[in-house]
Amino acid sequence: MPDVSATVDTPDGTVEFDHRPTTDQSFENALAKARDGTRLTVDDAVELFTTGTDRDSIDHRRKEQVLEAADRRRAEVVGDEVTFVANLNNNVTTACNTGCLFCNFKDRSEQFRSEYQEDHGGFTKTPSESREIVRDALDRGIYEVCSVSGLHPALALDDEHREILEASDRGDLNYRSPGEYEKDPATYCEQLSAMNVGGVHVHSMTPEEAYHARRGTDWSYEEVFSRLQDAGLDSVPGTAAEILVDEVRDVICPGKIRTDEWLEAMEAAASVGLDMTSTMMYGHVENERHRALHLQRIRDLQDRTGAITEFVPLSFVHEETPLYERGMVESGATVDEDELLIAVSRLFLDNVDHIQSSWVKYGDTQGLKMLTCGADDFMGTILSEEITKRAGGDYGEFRSFQEYADMITAIGRTPVERSTDYEQRRVIDSDADVLGPQLGPRADGTPLIE
Repeated sequence: MPDVSATVDTPDGTVEFDHRPTTDQSFENALAKARDGTRLTVDDAVELFTTGTDRDSIDHRRKEQVLEAADRRRAEVVGDEVTFVANLNNNVTTACNTGCLFCNFKDRSEQFRSEYQEDHGGFTKTPSESREIVRDALDRGIYEVCSVSGLHPALALDDEHREILEASDRGDLNYRSPGEYEKDPATYCEQLSAMNVGGVHVHSMTPEEAYHARRGTDWSYEEVFSRLQDAGLDSVPGTAAEILVDEVRDVICPGKIRTDEWLEAMEAAASVGLDMTSTMMYGHVENERHRALHLQRIRDLQDRTGAITEFVPLSFVHEETPLYERGMVESGATVDEDELLIAVSRLFLDNVDHIQSSWVKYGDTQGLKMLTCGADDFMGTILSEEITKRAGGDYGEFRSFQEYADMITAIGRTPVERSTDYEQRRVIDSDADVLGPQLGPRADGTPLIE
């Protein structure tokens, strides 16, 4: 009989995964390697994730040993500083018809067409609206604007790409002319150019969006990212990774690019000089071996490029998602799994300095706990946060510098404002009367929001 964690029930029947969370390794050997700093294998990671495949559930004594080893490694690599960035989320559109079962951020793109008369609750922003939003936030002191959006069928890379799409008679390109929609999202390059205001750092264009921006052409990812860079792109978010194992992607996001294409796009971004982040969305149908394989692919990518600035574990928020509504999952990851994911990431990713704890995903209390499990970064201020909120998240949309300083000093660590690439850093004076950003192009130390 297969392990329960190696199968998933779908509306079409039970899917049995080829990758199983079993090994011939022992937990004690894996822990010894982690403590010594020896590069871990996938089997080592599985042992640490499960606290030993010789038992059925998490062993809390062993878990604490893993967390302790990770926290010690964190201190050795980055010290006691906890970093965060003053940033804004400006997602351009929720229109998307990719059909990912873990997502409730998108809205079916058909509902955005002019002929559709009912309220769909989604949004699309024009470039001028994006520019106004970023300009206002820049005056408040942000350093970075992050933009991750749905795959709107009318979005093209630039005018040349639109001409190609308009002339094509292919029916598989997921393209419709902007005139068919109630609002024109313009092109990716126009949106990035609009957000490129006054020296703000533009962090945008996931591998999935880059694929959308080259559909119907023979352009390489290098060509796509070069054009985006010319339009104002500064770095790339490594989202849309979910789990970088195709048998999992076949279940949760069959309409998305495959693992090899995600990696190809990321290598291309690095090759034109763009920094990038990396992520894992876990706690749905995958098992511990899938998580370990994902970490191996991120580590190998970093070995090849050296361009990854941070790793961001994203705990699946299950409420109001198709996976939950269809009975394919009953909940997200447990607290034990969350803590072990942070810890094993720190121990396995020996070439990525920064591991992020998400207060949006974990909440304040547990988010702070993650900073003792191997994490050293605490996200950003995110003046707007729509993705997790639309999936049922409960932990808010904004974090002030005062809150950051109070929380981080309360656990005996040092709060530090950072740039997107971590190259600029400013230690926060927690005793100052007024706390605000100072690294942004127009930041003057006053609070982001009065």
